[in-house]
Amino acid sequence: MTAAPAKGERAHLAPLTRPARLRAGSRVAVVSPSGPVPAERLEPGLDLLRGWGLEPVVMPHVLDVHPELDYLAGADEARARDLQDAWCDPSVDAVICARGGYGVHRMVDLVDWAAMRAAGPKVFVGYSDITVLHEAFALRTGLATLHGPMVGTETFLKDPRTQESLRATLFEPETVMTLGLDDARALVPGRARGITYGGCVSLLAADLATPHARTSARGGLLVIEDTTEDPYGIDRILTQLLRAGAFDGVAGVVCGSWAGCGPYAQVRAVLADRLGRLGVPVVEELGFGHGPTGLTIPLGVPAVLDAPADGSPATLTVEVPALV
Repeated sequence: MTAAPAKGERAHLAPLTRPARLRAGSRVAVVSPSGPVPAERLEPGLDLLRGWGLEPVVMPHVLDVHPELDYLAGADEARARDLQDAWCDPSVDAVICARGGYGVHRMVDLVDWAAMRAAGPKVFVGYSDITVLHEAFALRTGLATLHGPMVGTETFLKDPRTQESLRATLFEPETVMTLGLDDARALVPGRARGITYGGCVSLLAADLATPHARTSARGGLLVIEDTTEDPYGIDRILTQLLRAGAFDGVAGVVCGSWAGCGPYAQVRAVLADRLGRLGVPVVEELGFGHGPTGLTIPLGVPAVLDAPADGSPATLTVEVPALV
């Protein structure tokens, strides 16, 4: 058993418990913890899951829209209840989000995380606003999750590589252990090993100083992306995280897409300026998040970041399959 860190010492990130892979016939609950999803977007996504041999289970409030705050998929309590009921149902093997948007910060503390932990490991998939739940699963239950596409999103519905990345991770995770598109390159060259964590960087900043927020990045490989943030907004977000010490001890940084964030040359300059001072390898454009292709990235597992100085493609290689 690992000894508790001394007072003032920050613990290293440790590998998290991985859930079991899916098989034909596995039951997959679909939830909407954030924004509402139109039925015409949800149904094609469910059909894709059925085509993989999975049995989707649509939770009761997935298609809800809050009567006054129409950016929410129904009441906070209902969204929290759907997630908890799905997770605690022993017949459910995985929980996949329908879409992101905004709203998880409103419902995350309404979930009984002790009950979730007691229900044991299951596959959990999502990105964007779902970053808040990735952090909650990691810090409150000790479970690894998948930063991956959601069933009611355009990228999942239209991009074959996005679909295949998730399918392979769910069923044959040993076949997708080296991750990265051909455009992935070193922003700061080097090689690093650590435990993957992160998600949408604005959500990581919004989590700062909340009661169950992460207090250490030591030994972590930070995985970040975002959408519709101007370059100065990304600068502000990264500066806030840097000033708060949220990246202290991080082993490396893996950047995905920055869709709708302005000219990429400006975004790249911000990333180089803010992340370059960490003195660790940084990779750009690995190929996950809100872009036209969204690779599935396991969170909570040991991985190696390889950012070659010669300009050849950079990669993130997980050292164990995402699912057991």
